[in-house]
Parts: sequence; structure tokens; C-alpha cells
Amino acid sequence: MSTAWSRCVSDEEPILPPAPVKPTAESPFTASVICTSTKHEAGMFHLVAASFEELAENLTSRLTVAAILANAGELTMLHACGVADPGTGAVVALVAKSGTGKTTAASVLARTYGYVTDETVAIAWDGTVVPYPKPLSVKQGAGAPKRQAGPDEFRLQLAPVMPFIQSIVLLNRVHGNPTVAPVLERVPLADSLLALIPESSSQAEVVDPLQSLCRLIESVGGVWQVTYSEAVDLPVALELLFRLQPVSETEWEAAAEGIAQQAPIPAGSIQRRAPQDAVAIEDDLLVMLDREIVRLRGIGPSIWEACSGPVRLDEVIEHVGKTHGTPEGYRDAIAGAVEQLLAKSILERGEY
Repeated sequence: MSTAWSRCVSDEEPILPPAPVKPTAESPFTASVICTSTKHEAGMFHLVAASFEELAENLTSRLTVAAILANAGELTMLHACGVADPGTGAVVALVAKSGTGKTTAASVLARTYGYVTDETVAIAWDGTVVPYPKPLSVKQGAGAPKRQAGPDEFRLQLAPVMPFIQSIVLLNRVHGNPTVAPVLERVPLADSLLALIPESSSQAEVVDPLQSLCRLIESVGGVWQVTYSEAVDLPVALELLFRLQPVSETEWEAAAEGIAQQAPIPAGSIQRRAPQDAVAIEDDLLVMLDREIVRLRGIGPSIWEACSGPVRLDEVIEHVGKTHGTPEGYRDAIAGAVEQLLAKSILERGEY
């Protein structure tokens, strides 16, 4: 297997291909790949496999990871299949965990609509979508590698020239009998963020990751969920979502401005950690820390607000009491909630 590759060198520097991987009796199939990127140094990796199908699956997976890393921080990348209206370029992204129906949905929908991807829908800041029409990864028997099937094998349509994101849908496939007809419903914004962040790649590297995702969700009129049994029912069920959707009203506000971690925190004081981002949605506060999203409810947002700078526990209790009242046992309840947030590393305690 050969790959095209190039790099800029001086006249004196020889251009050498990657050292080939020698096949063995146990692993007779090999591949060597050089990846170039404007963000990272050129990288090389070698693959060996016992079968061509195993090699093809590993190669597809490694190239996908390389493409994601090359675009980290630049694109919002959803773990989704994507199909586009061939006339308008409108893309519907169907988000789901691995093994829960994305490839099957793509193989059905893209016979009518343009095939964008069965793996990662990459969205630029202006809503344009970067097609990634990789081979479809088709499940085989237990323990067998996924078969990499070209889009032509399924008679899929080409993606339009300038696709753009129109709708985002969570796939909720229901197994068993009797089968259910597709049901399409809107998902509340906070629930949408909690569902999308785990099914995104490198979103934490995007500037203001939660705020940017909120703006994207607004621009497509909110997130939908489709509950269904059979992929063959999806084209009719999703037809509406290829049309222009009204932009959602703003339901959130940034909650991370002006947060600067002070070090060290005085002994006996507590303070919230500086997050990667935070947004308030009605009575909820969503905070991104260490690439994970945490939902604060009840008295949690008030504790977060009270701990913008180093404070003592009594000050936190006083602040939360003014906001939520002072019923019997409120001091112990607030102290217990503070300990939970400390245990989750949302707050930090001074040790010096």
C-alpha cells in the first residue's frame, strides 16, 4: 500500500519515504502513513494487521483521529452522521454514540440526500460543514472488524458543493417488538448541551466552548430528538428538518466572565475553580471543567456565585441564605453541598 506525501526541505536535505513495516506470518497486511497539518508537525504511523479488513478498519480510525486533531479548536465536530439536501445544501446532523445507528441511518438517508459523513459532522463558525465522506463502517459478526464499505456500494448520493448546518438531531433508537413509529420532539437547551458535549471531539479547545455551542444551537432553531425503531422510517420523519428553521430565542447567558483563579487561596477559604466556560440557563448553571460539563441546580449556582473570590464557609452560607431562605437545617445543607462541590473539584479549599 502506498500513500502520497510531501514536505518542504532544503536542497541539501534528502527526501526519504517512511521506512516500510515488514509483514509477518501473523500480520501480513501493513500500511505506513504520513500526516501533515498546519497546526502540528508531520506525523508518521505504521499499522500491521492479520487481515485486510482489520487493516482497513484501523487505517480509517487512525485517519479520522488525525483529521480531528488537525482541526481541533477550529471546528465544532459532532459525533454524528450527516446528510444534505442536494438542492439547498442544508445538512441534518444525526448525533449518537458509537454502535447506536449512525451508519445505518446514513446508508438509508443518503440514498435520497447527499452523503456528508457517517462519523463526524465538522461545522465552521459560519455554519458551513466540511464533508467527510469516509467509507461506511459496517458491523459484522462478534469479534470481527467492521467492514469498510465505499459509499458507491450503498448507492449513496454525493454531498452538495457548499453544505451548511440546518438541523441537529439526537438519535434515540428503540429495539424490540412492537416497533415504534418515529417521534420527533425538541430538546431543552441545557439537556442539549449535556447530550452534545460527550458526543463532540475537541470542543473544549474551541474558544468559549459552551457559549459557541449555544450559539450554534440557536442558529439551527434548537436541538431535536427522534425516537424510532427502523431507519427506513427516517426519511419521512426528518423531511421537515431540511427546511429553514426559525432561530431560537436566547435562553442563556455567559457566566464565566471575569473569573480569574487566585493562587494561593488563603487557608480556611474556598473559591471556585476557573472554568473553561460556564453558561446560565434559567435556574441551571452549566460549567465546563477539565473537558467535562457539570450541571449545578438548586443552591449550586448560588454557591458558585458566592465563591467568585476567596470566601469562608460562613460567608457562603450567608449569601445562599439571602437567596434561598433560611429554613431549619439550612446551614448544614449548604455546608454539605459545599463539601460535594469540593469533592468534585468544582471548588477548591485554601491550604496555605
